[in-house]
Amino acid sequence: MRKKRLQIRDHQAESSLFFRRAIVSFVGIIALIGVLIANLYHIQVSEFEDYQTRSNDNRIKIVPVAPNRGLIYDRNGVLLAENRPVYSLEVVTEKVPDLEDSFARLKSLLGITDEEIERFERERRRTRRFNSVPLRNQLTEKEVALFSVNQHRFPGVEVKAYLKRYYPFGDALTHVLGYVAKINDRDLDALDRNGVLNNYKATRDIGKLGVEKYYEEMLHGTSGYQEVEVNSRGRIIRTLKYVPPIPGKDIRLNLDIELQLYVKQLLTEKKTDPETGEEYTKVKRGSVVVLDPKDSAVLAMVSSPSYDPNLFVHGISSKQYSELLNDKDRPLVNRVTLGIYPPASTIKPLIAVAALAEGVITTSTTRNDPGYWKIPNTNSRPFRDWLRWGHGRVNIHKAIEESVDTFFYQIAYDMGIDRLSSWMSRFGFGEYTGIDIHEESSANMPTREWKQARFRQPWYQGDTIPVGIGQGYWTATPLQIAKAITVLVNDGVVRAPHLLKDIMGPEGEQPGMYEVFPPITGVDPKYWQVAKDGMYRVLFGNRGTARRAFYGSEYKAGGKSGSAQVFGLAEDQEYNAEELEEHLRDHALFTAFAPFENPQVVVAMVLENAGGGSRNGGPVARKIFDHMLLEHKEAHDTNTSARAEVAQ
Repeated sequence: MRKKRLQIRDHQAESSLFFRRAIVSFVGIIALIGVLIANLYHIQVSEFEDYQTRSNDNRIKIVPVAPNRGLIYDRNGVLLAENRPVYSLEVVTEKVPDLEDSFARLKSLLGITDEEIERFERERRRTRRFNSVPLRNQLTEKEVALFSVNQHRFPGVEVKAYLKRYYPFGDALTHVLGYVAKINDRDLDALDRNGVLNNYKATRDIGKLGVEKYYEEMLHGTSGYQEVEVNSRGRIIRTLKYVPPIPGKDIRLNLDIELQLYVKQLLTEKKTDPETGEEYTKVKRGSVVVLDPKDSAVLAMVSSPSYDPNLFVHGISSKQYSELLNDKDRPLVNRVTLGIYPPASTIKPLIAVAALAEGVITTSTTRNDPGYWKIPNTNSRPFRDWLRWGHGRVNIHKAIEESVDTFFYQIAYDMGIDRLSSWMSRFGFGEYTGIDIHEESSANMPTREWKQARFRQPWYQGDTIPVGIGQGYWTATPLQIAKAITVLVNDGVVRAPHLLKDIMGPEGEQPGMYEVFPPITGVDPKYWQVAKDGMYRVLFGNRGTARRAFYGSEYKAGGKSGSAQVFGLAEDQEYNAEELEEHLRDHALFTAFAPFENPQVVVAMVLENAGGGSRNGGPVARKIFDHMLLEHKEAHDTNTSARAEVAQ
């Protein structure tokens, strides 16, 4: 058998093959290194700025810094809204190893409630994990001290200090100042629409009502920012740059807090519990507004009852809010600007001016009042006067002094609703007053068009007659009545009531601006005087409806009362307040100005379900005038004398 022959290895061929493979591999490596170098050049050189910017965006963060909110003062420099430091217990969830365990121990240590934990969870879902979320606001000093001793046991939990709004006068100014509260989704949408959302990135609270809301932009200020370096997990390593925020501007209002508190006190009364015999204070339902007729500055604006705005600053509980919302006395409503009532007889002097200017009556027009009035040539039911047996022969002066309804029924009939509504609109009825808060109603000055749109019915002559005495479809707010009386006092000059007096910024004080409306023209000056003289006779005439309230006054004034019906009476029905439940009794209205020759004060009020305006509203107006014109004057003279003695 032949043996298989072994092939001899060709070392030269193998060497040649290895050399070729090595060359190919080397070229491939060089090519790949070239690609790598080219890519590195592209990243490090060509696209350097782009990648550096991206790197800085990941490494450097802009952290907004909230500005301090501007302060609010009264006209005499008394602080009405301030910023106080408060302590908040906050949690950074990223740093907490076991959130449930931490909450359990915090319940034991500080009494953290389930409601606070639920609120924390809702807030946490809207917050980045490395940002702190408040668990409890407004810690007491004892709670701060207790937690500080045990802080080592709670990683990721810390106490932070903030400046929070505080209203030292509580419910006395709620409906004027309003309040600030936590920014919600609706606020964020509004800020975004207005293009100012970025200015609120670090801000937690925003003005919700009143002056706080109306002057939000001015009071808030401008946010600053910190440029900080963070690690890959978002934690701050160091601060690279700091731009301080610009605080909000301080403002001064026309309000006199001393007068505000005095008027508020007038809307309370001492009562005795028949069962226990104990005395208690009852808060009356109603509103009072005091204006300076020279420029329509609001000196006092009280709506009663009210509520403590500080409850909303730190977050009111659902139980507390439900109690306010369901309170039958409606403390949440600003009755001065949102309370809608028939203006009643308070508008008779204004209608007198319109009737004189239109030639419907003259200063010598007289009519007989038998106690009722009927639409001529009809069998309609009679419209009754408040004095059942009538006032006898009546002219315009007596009609205002004694508040003769039948005289103004005839004026309304002769003028018609078109001229009546047109004239009263010029006084501001049916329109917004222009006051610098958003919470205001225009109420209703009825017209033919309004009734057709509202009830799908035409306007009848019978609808016009009660409008002549401020009843029927006509409604107004106390502020509208006060504004209209300032127009009368100033012979047709129409200004918007306003709260802002000065803006106090770094550049100094700047006076606040307010709206001036077109004046009422085409009225003979003597007609304005007729109306004012009639109001004088209401308080000082022999048969003036409010003469008892101003008996013995050291100054002269003018005024007009009114009683607004809450429900209508049948033709043969007599009104008897003693037999009615309180909520069915008439509202008492009263408006007045003083001193008569040089008016410095205008007052308008509505006391709900109080009864007659002269009997109930007149004494309140007298006390306000006495307080401002006599007591204030005496205090001013005393201070002046004291300063003179010191100077000597």
